[in-house]
Amino acid sequence: MQNTVVLYTWMVRGHLHPMTQFANHLAGHGVPVTVAVADVPSTGSSDETIARLSASYPSVSFHLLPPATARSADTADPDADPFITLIADLRATNPALLSFLRSLPSVKALVADFFCAYGLDPAAELGVPAYLYFTLCASALATFLHIPIMHSDVSFGDMGRSLLHFPGVHPIPATDLPEVLHDRDNKQYSTILGLFEQLPRATGILSNTFEWLETRSVKAIKDGTPRPGESLPRLFCVGPLVGEERGGSERHGCLSWLDKQADRSVIFLCFGSASSVPAEQLKEIAVGLEKSGHSFLWAMRAPVAPDADSTKRFEGRGEAALETLLPEGFFDRTRGRGMIVSSWAPQVEVLRHSATGAFVTHCGWNSTMEAVTAGVPMVCWPMYAEQRMNKVFIVEDMKLGVVMDGYDEGLVKAEEVEAKVRLIMASETGKEIRMRMALAKEMAADALQIGGSSTEALHDFFRSLKFTTQD
Repeated sequence: MQNTVVLYTWMVRGHLHPMTQFANHLAGHGVPVTVAVADVPSTGSSDETIARLSASYPSVSFHLLPPATARSADTADPDADPFITLIADLRATNPALLSFLRSLPSVKALVADFFCAYGLDPAAELGVPAYLYFTLCASALATFLHIPIMHSDVSFGDMGRSLLHFPGVHPIPATDLPEVLHDRDNKQYSTILGLFEQLPRATGILSNTFEWLETRSVKAIKDGTPRPGESLPRLFCVGPLVGEERGGSERHGCLSWLDKQADRSVIFLCFGSASSVPAEQLKEIAVGLEKSGHSFLWAMRAPVAPDADSTKRFEGRGEAALETLLPEGFFDRTRGRGMIVSSWAPQVEVLRHSATGAFVTHCGWNSTMEAVTAGVPMVCWPMYAEQRMNKVFIVEDMKLGVVMDGYDEGLVKAEEVEAKVRLIMASETGKEIRMRMALAKEMAADALQIGGSSTEALHDFFRSLKFTTQD
Protein backbone atom coordinates (compact mmCIF):
# COMPACT_ATOMS: atom_id res chain seq x y z
CA MET A 1 0.00 0.00 0.00
CA GLN A 2 1.64 3.23 -1.16
CA ASN A 3 1.35 6.78 0.19
CA THR A 4 -1.08 5.75 2.90
CA VAL A 5 -2.68 8.37 5.10
CA VAL A 6 -3.05 6.86 8.58
CA LEU A 7 -5.84 8.13 10.81
CA TYR A 8 -5.37 7.46 14.52
CA THR A 9 -8.28 7.35 16.96
CA TRP A 10 -9.61 5.33 19.89
CA MET A 11 -12.33 2.84 20.70
CA VAL A 12 -15.20 5.16 21.65
CA ARG A 13 -18.03 5.80 19.19
CA GLY A 14 -17.99 9.59 19.54
CA HIS A 15 -14.39 9.57 18.26
CA LEU A 16 -14.21 6.39 16.19
CA HIS A 17 -17.34 7.20 14.16
CA PRO A 18 -16.33 10.72 13.00
CA MET A 19 -12.83 9.50 12.16
CA THR A 20 -14.40 6.69 10.12
CA GLN A 21 -16.54 9.22 8.27
CA PHE A 22 -13.44 11.30 7.54
CA ALA A 23 -11.60 8.18 6.33
CA ASN A 24 -14.48 7.32 4.03
CA HIS A 25 -14.46 10.91 2.73
CA LEU A 26 -10.74 10.67 1.95
CA ALA A 27 -11.18 7.27 0.30
CA GLY A 28 -13.86 8.78 -1.91
CA HIS A 29 -11.20 11.13 -3.24
CA GLY A 30 -8.92 8.23 -4.09
CA VAL A 31 -6.68 8.49 -1.02
CA PRO A 32 -5.35 5.17 0.37
CA VAL A 33 -6.38 5.40 4.02
CA THR A 34 -6.02 3.24 7.12
CA VAL A 35 -7.66 3.86 10.49
CA ALA A 36 -5.49 2.74 13.42
CA VAL A 37 -7.61 2.31 16.54
CA ALA A 38 -6.30 2.31 20.11
CA ASP A 39 -8.17 -0.30 22.14
CA VAL A 40 -8.87 2.14 24.99
CA PRO A 41 -11.10 1.68 26.86
CA SER A 42 -11.49 -1.98 26.00
CA THR A 43 -15.05 -3.27 26.27
CA GLY A 44 -14.28 -6.79 25.10
CA SER A 45 -15.94 -6.31 21.70
CA SER A 46 -13.20 -4.36 19.89
CA ASP A 47 -12.45 -7.10 17.36
CA GLU A 48 -16.13 -7.32 16.44
CA THR A 49 -16.34 -3.54 16.06
CA ILE A 50 -13.33 -3.47 13.71
CA ALA A 51 -14.75 -6.38 11.70
CA ARG A 52 -18.09 -4.61 11.33
CA LEU A 53 -16.45 -1.37 10.21
CA SER A 54 -14.24 -3.21 7.73
CA ALA A 55 -17.29 -4.85 6.18
CA SER A 56 -19.25 -1.59 6.10
CA TYR A 57 -16.44 0.54 4.65
CA PRO A 58 -14.57 -1.70 2.18
CA SER A 59 -12.55 1.21 0.76
CA VAL A 60 -11.03 1.90 4.20
CA SER A 61 -8.53 -0.32 6.01
CA PHE A 62 -8.82 -0.72 9.78
CA HIS A 63 -6.14 -1.84 12.21
CA LEU A 64 -6.68 -2.49 15.92
CA LEU A 65 -3.60 -1.52 17.91
CA PRO A 66 -2.85 -3.86 20.82
CA PRO A 67 -3.44 -2.27 24.23
CA ALA A 68 -0.30 -1.11 25.99
CA THR A 69 -1.32 -2.85 29.18
CA ALA A 70 -4.00 -5.33 30.12
CA ARG A 71 -5.47 -4.17 33.40
CA SER A 72 -8.00 -6.61 34.80
CA ALA A 73 -10.49 -5.82 37.51
CA ASP A 74 -8.02 -7.43 39.95
CA THR A 75 -5.01 -5.32 38.96
CA ALA A 76 -6.68 -2.00 38.17
CA ASP A 77 -6.24 0.77 40.71
CA PRO A 78 -9.76 1.57 41.97
CA ASP A 79 -8.61 5.01 43.12
CA ALA A 80 -7.00 6.01 39.82
CA ASP A 81 -8.54 8.99 38.08
CA PRO A 82 -10.37 7.64 34.98
CA PHE A 83 -9.50 10.61 32.78
CA ILE A 84 -5.81 10.55 33.67
CA THR A 85 -5.74 6.79 33.18
CA LEU A 86 -7.32 7.18 29.73
CA ILE A 87 -4.74 9.72 28.55
CA ALA A 88 -1.92 7.62 30.03
CA ASP A 89 -3.20 4.53 28.21
CA LEU A 90 -3.43 6.41 24.91
CA ARG A 91 0.08 7.76 25.35
CA ALA A 92 1.32 4.29 26.25
CA THR A 93 -0.05 3.03 22.92
CA ASN A 94 2.64 5.04 21.10
CA PRO A 95 5.07 2.09 20.74
CA ALA A 96 2.34 0.04 19.05
CA LEU A 97 1.50 2.98 16.77
CA LEU A 98 5.18 3.45 15.92
CA SER A 99 5.54 -0.23 15.09
CA PHE A 100 2.46 -0.13 12.88
CA LEU A 101 3.65 2.96 10.99
CA ARG A 102 7.00 1.31 10.39
CA SER A 103 5.26 -1.78 9.00
CA LEU A 104 3.66 0.19 6.17
CA PRO A 105 5.57 0.64 2.88
CA SER A 106 4.97 4.39 2.75
CA VAL A 107 3.10 6.72 5.11
CA LYS A 108 2.17 10.06 3.60
CA ALA A 109 0.79 11.56 6.83
CA LEU A 110 -0.64 10.76 10.25
CA VAL A 111 -3.93 12.38 11.27
CA ALA A 112 -4.58 11.89 14.99
CA ASP A 113 -7.70 12.46 17.06
CA PHE A 114 -7.28 15.27 19.57
CA PHE A 115 -7.30 12.81 22.50
CA CYS A 116 -4.58 10.86 20.69
CA ALA A 117 -2.42 13.97 20.25
CA TYR A 118 0.63 12.33 21.84
CA GLY A 119 0.66 10.19 18.71
CA LEU A 120 2.45 13.17 17.16
CA ASP A 121 5.62 11.81 18.83
CA PRO A 122 5.91 8.59 16.78
CA ALA A 123 5.19 10.59 13.61
CA ALA A 124 7.99 13.01 14.49
CA GLU A 125 10.37 10.10 15.09
CA LEU A 126 9.67 8.83 11.58
CA GLY A 127 9.65 12.27 9.96
CA VAL A 128 6.01 11.87 8.92
CA PRO A 129 3.82 15.01 8.67
CA ALA A 130 1.35 14.90 11.56
CA TYR A 131 -2.06 16.52 11.61
CA LEU A 132 -4.86 16.57 14.16
CA TYR A 133 -8.49 15.85 13.38
CA PHE A 134 -10.41 18.04 15.80
CA THR A 135 -13.88 16.54 16.18
CA LEU A 136 -15.14 19.63 18.03
CA CYS A 137 -16.06 23.04 16.66
CA ALA A 138 -13.63 25.79 15.66
CA SER A 139 -14.81 27.93 18.58
CA ALA A 140 -13.73 25.19 21.00
CA LEU A 141 -10.42 24.92 19.14
CA ALA A 142 -9.78 28.66 19.51
CA THR A 143 -10.64 28.37 23.21
CA PHE A 144 -8.34 25.43 23.82
CA LEU A 145 -5.49 27.10 21.94
CA HIS A 146 -5.75 30.16 24.17
CA ILE A 147 -6.30 28.55 27.58
CA PRO A 148 -2.56 27.73 28.09
CA ILE A 149 -1.83 31.43 27.47
CA MET A 150 -4.20 32.68 30.17
CA HIS A 151 -4.32 29.85 32.72
CA SER A 152 -1.46 31.12 34.89
CA ASP A 153 -3.34 34.37 35.52
CA VAL A 154 -6.86 32.97 35.85
CA SER A 155 -8.50 30.44 38.17
CA PHE A 156 -11.52 29.41 36.14
CA GLY A 157 -13.17 27.64 39.05
CA ASP A 158 -13.26 30.86 41.10
CA MET A 159 -14.93 32.98 38.42
CA GLY A 160 -18.50 31.71 38.75
CA ARG A 161 -20.69 32.99 35.94
CA SER A 162 -18.17 35.65 34.87
CA LEU A 163 -17.75 35.82 31.11
CA LEU A 164 -14.51 34.65 29.54
CA HIS A 165 -13.38 36.32 26.33
CA PHE A 166 -11.30 34.16 24.02
CA PRO A 167 -10.08 35.50 20.64
CA GLY A 168 -12.76 35.04 18.00
CA VAL A 169 -15.12 33.24 20.40
CA HIS A 170 -18.53 34.25 21.75
CA PRO A 171 -18.17 35.07 25.49
CA ILE A 172 -18.42 31.93 27.65
CA PRO A 173 -19.45 31.85 31.32
CA ALA A 174 -16.60 30.29 33.29
CA THR A 175 -19.03 27.70 34.64
CA ASP A 176 -19.60 26.47 31.07
CA LEU A 177 -15.99 25.44 30.56
CA PRO A 178 -15.37 21.68 30.83
CA GLU A 179 -15.46 20.59 34.47
CA VAL A 180 -11.88 19.36 34.20
CA LEU A 181 -10.81 23.05 34.09
CA HIS A 182 -12.63 24.09 37.26
CA ASP A 183 -10.01 22.84 39.73
CA ARG A 184 -6.46 23.82 38.88
CA ASP A 185 -5.10 21.74 41.79
CA ASN A 186 -6.52 18.52 40.34
CA LYS A 187 -4.25 16.34 38.19
CA GLN A 188 -6.95 16.31 35.52
CA TYR A 189 -6.32 20.02 35.00
CA SER A 190 -2.63 19.57 34.18
CA THR A 191 -3.46 16.52 32.03
CA ILE A 192 -5.94 18.39 29.81
CA LEU A 193 -3.59 21.39 29.71
CA GLY A 194 -0.91 19.03 28.39
CA LEU A 195 -3.26 18.00 25.58
CA PHE A 196 -3.98 21.64 24.75
CA GLU A 197 -0.23 22.23 24.48
CA GLN A 198 0.00 19.54 21.81
CA LEU A 199 -2.28 21.47 19.43
CA PRO A 200 0.37 23.91 18.10
CA ARG A 201 2.73 21.01 17.37
CA ALA A 202 0.62 19.72 14.51
CA THR A 203 1.44 20.49 10.90
CA GLY A 204 -2.23 21.32 10.45
CA ILE A 205 -5.60 20.87 12.14
CA LEU A 206 -8.64 19.55 10.33
CA SER A 207 -11.97 20.50 11.89
CA ASN A 208 -15.42 19.06 11.30
CA THR A 209 -17.07 22.43 10.74
CA PHE A 210 -17.56 24.91 7.91
CA GLU A 211 -16.50 28.53 7.67
CA TRP A 212 -19.95 30.14 7.36
CA LEU A 213 -21.05 28.65 10.67
CA GLU A 214 -18.05 29.92 12.68
CA THR A 215 -16.66 32.83 10.73
CA ARG A 216 -15.11 34.70 13.67
CA SER A 217 -13.35 31.77 15.29
CA VAL A 218 -12.05 30.46 11.97
CA LYS A 219 -10.62 33.89 11.14
CA ALA A 220 -9.06 34.21 14.59
CA ILE A 221 -7.28 30.87 14.26
CA LYS A 222 -6.07 31.64 10.75
CA ASP A 223 -4.81 35.04 11.97
CA GLY A 224 -3.03 33.38 14.93
CA THR A 225 -4.74 35.49 17.61
CA PRO A 226 -5.39 32.66 20.14
CA ARG A 227 -1.63 32.40 20.73
CA PRO A 228 -0.10 35.83 20.06
CA GLY A 229 3.43 35.81 18.72
CA GLU A 230 3.37 32.13 17.84
CA SER A 231 2.78 30.38 14.55
CA LEU A 232 -0.29 28.18 14.58
CA PRO A 233 -0.96 25.09 12.45
CA ARG A 234 -2.97 25.60 9.30
CA LEU A 235 -6.69 25.16 9.85
CA PHE A 236 -8.71 23.14 7.35
CA CYS A 237 -12.49 23.33 7.87
CA VAL A 238 -13.61 20.18 6.05
CA GLY A 239 -17.11 19.63 7.45
CA PRO A 240 -19.82 18.96 8.02
CA LEU A 241 -18.91 15.29 7.63
CA VAL A 242 -21.94 13.22 8.56
CA GLY A 243 -22.72 9.64 7.64
CA GLU A 244 -25.35 7.06 8.46
CA GLU A 245 -24.62 4.16 10.78
CA ARG A 246 -23.87 1.15 8.58
CA GLY A 247 -23.98 -2.55 9.23
CA GLY A 248 -27.62 -3.61 9.16
CA SER A 249 -29.99 -4.16 6.26
CA GLU A 250 -33.22 -3.89 8.26
CA ARG A 251 -34.87 -0.50 8.56
CA HIS A 252 -35.31 0.52 12.19
CA GLY A 253 -38.88 0.35 13.43
CA CYS A 254 -38.85 3.94 14.63
CA LEU A 255 -38.51 5.11 11.01
CA SER A 256 -41.67 3.26 10.05
CA TRP A 257 -43.40 4.93 12.98
CA LEU A 258 -42.16 8.33 11.77
CA ASP A 259 -43.56 7.58 8.31
CA LYS A 260 -47.04 7.80 9.83
CA GLN A 261 -46.49 11.19 11.49
CA ALA A 262 -47.13 14.62 10.02
CA ASP A 263 -44.23 16.69 8.71
CA ARG A 264 -42.16 18.43 11.42
CA SER A 265 -44.57 17.21 14.13
CA VAL A 266 -42.22 15.04 16.22
CA ILE A 267 -39.65 16.12 18.79
CA PHE A 268 -36.71 13.72 18.97
CA LEU A 269 -34.83 13.18 22.23
CA CYS A 270 -31.41 11.54 22.27
CA PHE A 271 -28.46 12.24 24.56
CA GLY A 272 -25.72 10.53 22.57
CA SER A 273 -23.85 7.27 22.89
CA ALA A 274 -22.14 8.09 26.19
CA SER A 275 -24.76 10.02 28.16
CA SER A 276 -27.70 9.04 30.30
CA VAL A 277 -29.81 10.70 32.98
CA PRO A 278 -30.90 9.44 36.42
CA ALA A 279 -34.15 7.56 36.88
CA GLU A 280 -35.76 10.54 38.63
CA GLN A 281 -34.97 12.73 35.62
CA LEU A 282 -36.48 10.21 33.21
CA LYS A 283 -39.82 10.55 35.03
CA GLU A 284 -39.69 14.36 34.80
CA ILE A 285 -39.00 14.16 31.05
CA ALA A 286 -41.91 11.76 30.60
CA VAL A 287 -44.35 14.01 32.46
CA GLY A 288 -43.20 17.06 30.49
CA LEU A 289 -43.57 15.28 27.15
CA GLU A 290 -47.00 14.03 28.06
CA LYS A 291 -48.23 17.48 29.12
CA SER A 292 -46.76 19.19 26.04
CA GLY A 293 -49.28 17.46 23.78
CA HIS A 294 -46.67 17.06 21.03
CA SER A 295 -45.56 13.83 19.40
CA PHE A 296 -42.17 12.50 20.47
CA LEU A 297 -39.54 9.89 19.68
CA TRP A 298 -37.26 9.21 22.63
CA ALA A 299 -34.04 7.15 22.50
CA MET A 300 -33.59 6.17 26.14
CA ARG A 301 -30.49 4.65 27.71
CA ALA A 302 -30.67 2.80 31.00
CA PRO A 303 -29.43 5.11 33.77
CA VAL A 304 -26.13 4.44 35.48
CA ALA A 305 -25.97 4.11 39.24
CA PRO A 306 -25.68 7.48 41.03
CA ASP A 307 -22.25 6.55 42.44
CA ALA A 308 -20.81 5.19 39.17
CA ASP A 309 -17.52 6.68 37.97
CA SER A 310 -17.23 8.62 34.73
CA THR A 311 -15.84 5.68 32.73
CA LYS A 312 -19.20 3.90 32.99
CA ARG A 313 -20.58 6.16 30.26
CA PHE A 314 -18.39 4.31 27.76
CA GLU A 315 -19.71 0.89 28.68
CA GLY A 316 -22.49 -0.88 26.84
CA ARG A 317 -25.67 -1.30 28.84
CA GLY A 318 -28.72 -3.47 28.45
CA GLU A 319 -32.01 -2.13 27.26
CA ALA A 320 -33.82 0.11 29.69
CA ALA A 321 -36.68 -1.53 31.60
CA LEU A 322 -39.09 1.12 30.39
CA GLU A 323 -42.16 0.19 32.41
CA THR A 324 -40.28 0.47 35.70
CA LEU A 325 -38.55 3.75 34.83
CA LEU A 326 -41.51 5.82 33.66
CA PRO A 327 -44.73 6.99 35.38
CA GLU A 328 -47.49 4.42 35.73
CA GLY A 329 -49.84 4.51 32.76
CA PHE A 330 -47.52 6.69 30.67
CA PHE A 331 -47.54 4.34 27.68
CA ASP A 332 -51.30 4.07 27.65
CA ARG A 333 -51.81 7.83 27.85
CA THR A 334 -49.32 8.64 25.08
CA ARG A 335 -50.07 5.70 22.79
CA GLY A 336 -50.20 6.84 19.18
CA ARG A 337 -48.28 10.09 19.61
CA GLY A 338 -45.14 8.85 21.33
CA MET A 339 -42.52 6.17 20.79
CA ILE A 340 -39.62 5.16 23.03
CA VAL A 341 -36.73 3.04 21.80
CA SER A 342 -34.28 1.41 24.17
CA SER A 343 -30.71 2.67 24.05
CA TRP A 344 -30.22 3.40 20.34
CA ALA A 345 -31.92 4.94 17.31
CA PRO A 346 -30.47 5.68 13.84
CA GLN A 347 -29.99 9.34 14.69
CA VAL A 348 -28.92 10.64 11.28
CA GLU A 349 -31.87 9.00 9.57
CA VAL A 350 -34.27 10.18 12.26
CA LEU A 351 -33.07 13.78 11.99
CA ARG A 352 -33.37 13.71 8.20
CA HIS A 353 -36.92 12.32 8.33
CA SER A 354 -39.58 14.83 7.29
CA ALA A 355 -41.62 14.13 10.45
CA THR A 356 -38.84 15.32 12.81
CA GLY A 357 -39.42 18.90 13.91
CA ALA A 358 -36.91 19.46 16.74
CA PHE A 359 -34.09 17.73 18.57
CA VAL A 360 -33.43 17.59 22.33
CA THR A 361 -29.67 17.03 22.37
CA HIS A 362 -26.68 16.80 24.71
CA CYS A 363 -24.84 19.18 22.34
CA GLY A 364 -22.08 16.81 21.31
CA TRP A 365 -20.52 18.27 18.17
CA ASN A 366 -21.24 15.18 16.06
CA SER A 367 -24.93 15.47 16.95
CA THR A 368 -24.84 19.21 16.32
CA MET A 369 -23.49 18.71 12.80
CA GLU A 370 -26.11 16.05 12.16
CA ALA A 371 -28.85 18.46 13.22
CA VAL A 372 -27.44 21.28 11.06
CA THR A 373 -27.22 19.14 7.94
CA ALA A 374 -30.80 17.98 8.53
CA GLY A 375 -32.06 21.51 9.28
CA VAL A 376 -33.57 20.52 12.66
CA PRO A 377 -33.69 23.12 15.51
CA MET A 378 -32.14 22.09 18.82
CA VAL A 379 -33.13 22.14 22.47
CA CYS A 380 -29.79 22.12 24.27
CA TRP A 381 -29.30 19.92 27.33
CA PRO A 382 -25.51 19.56 27.78
CA MET A 383 -24.13 16.71 29.86
CA TYR A 384 -20.32 16.78 30.14
CA ALA A 385 -16.98 17.75 28.56
CA GLU A 386 -17.22 20.68 26.12
CA GLN A 387 -20.99 20.35 25.63
CA ARG A 388 -21.81 23.36 27.81
CA MET A 389 -19.56 25.48 25.61
CA ASN A 390 -21.33 24.12 22.54
CA LYS A 391 -24.63 25.12 24.12
CA VAL A 392 -23.40 28.72 24.28
CA PHE A 393 -22.28 28.66 20.67
CA ILE A 394 -25.48 27.00 19.38
CA VAL A 395 -27.90 29.23 21.26
CA GLU A 396 -26.19 32.60 21.59
CA ASP A 397 -23.82 32.74 18.64
CA MET A 398 -25.30 30.54 15.90
CA LYS A 399 -28.90 31.04 17.11
CA LEU A 400 -29.90 27.52 16.13
CA GLY A 401 -31.58 26.43 19.36
CA VAL A 402 -32.78 27.13 22.88
CA VAL A 403 -31.57 26.00 26.31
CA MET A 404 -33.31 23.50 28.56
CA ASP A 405 -32.96 25.44 31.81
CA GLY A 406 -32.13 23.57 35.00
CA TYR A 407 -29.66 21.09 33.52
CA ASP A 408 -26.91 22.53 35.73
CA GLU A 409 -29.01 22.35 38.90
CA GLY A 410 -29.27 18.58 39.02
CA LEU A 411 -32.85 18.16 37.82
CA VAL A 412 -34.83 19.61 34.92
CA LYS A 413 -38.45 19.85 35.99
CA ALA A 414 -41.34 18.52 33.94
CA GLU A 415 -42.70 22.06 33.58
CA GLU A 416 -39.49 23.16 31.86
CA VAL A 417 -39.54 20.19 29.50
CA GLU A 418 -43.13 20.99 28.58
CA ALA A 419 -42.39 24.69 28.10
CA LYS A 420 -39.34 24.17 25.88
CA VAL A 421 -41.08 21.57 23.73
CA ARG A 422 -43.94 24.00 23.14
CA LEU A 423 -41.49 26.87 22.50
CA ILE A 424 -39.41 25.09 19.87
CA MET A 425 -42.34 23.34 18.20
CA ALA A 426 -45.14 25.91 18.17
CA SER A 427 -44.01 29.47 18.90
CA GLU A 428 -42.80 32.46 16.92
CA THR A 429 -39.35 31.97 18.49
CA GLY A 430 -39.33 28.39 17.26
CA LYS A 431 -40.32 29.55 13.77
CA GLU A 432 -37.43 32.05 13.68
CA ILE A 433 -34.95 29.36 14.77
CA ARG A 434 -36.33 27.02 12.12
CA MET A 435 -35.75 29.65 9.44
CA ARG A 436 -32.20 30.24 10.66
CA MET A 437 -31.57 26.50 10.69
CA ALA A 438 -32.87 26.18 7.11
CA LEU A 439 -30.25 28.71 6.06
CA ALA A 440 -27.54 26.84 7.98
CA LYS A 441 -28.54 23.61 6.26
CA GLU A 442 -28.25 25.30 2.86
CA MET A 443 -24.84 26.78 3.67
CA ALA A 444 -23.61 23.42 4.98
CA ALA A 445 -24.56 21.77 1.70
CA ASP A 446 -22.91 24.57 -0.28
CA ALA A 447 -19.65 24.12 1.67
CA LEU A 448 -19.41 20.53 0.45
CA GLN A 449 -20.15 21.27 -3.19
CA ILE A 450 -17.42 21.50 -5.83
CA GLY A 451 -15.83 24.89 -5.21
CA GLY A 452 -17.39 25.12 -1.73
CA SER A 453 -15.29 26.24 1.24
CA SER A 454 -14.95 22.79 2.81
CA THR A 455 -14.18 21.05 -0.47
CA GLU A 456 -11.50 23.63 -1.19
CA ALA A 457 -10.10 23.19 2.32
CA LEU A 458 -9.81 19.45 1.75
CA HIS A 459 -7.96 20.04 -1.53
CA ASP A 460 -5.68 22.50 0.31
CA PHE A 461 -4.94 19.66 2.73
CA PHE A 462 -4.08 17.36 -0.18
CA ARG A 463 -1.85 20.06 -1.66
CA SER A 464 -0.05 20.46 1.66
CA LEU A 465 0.80 16.76 1.39
CA LYS A 466 1.71 17.13 -2.29
CA PHE A 467 -0.92 14.45 -2.82
CA THR A 468 -2.59 13.82 -6.17
CA THR A 469 -6.22 12.69 -5.89
CA GLN A 470 -8.92 11.56 -8.27
CA ASP A 471 -10.55 15.00 -8.34
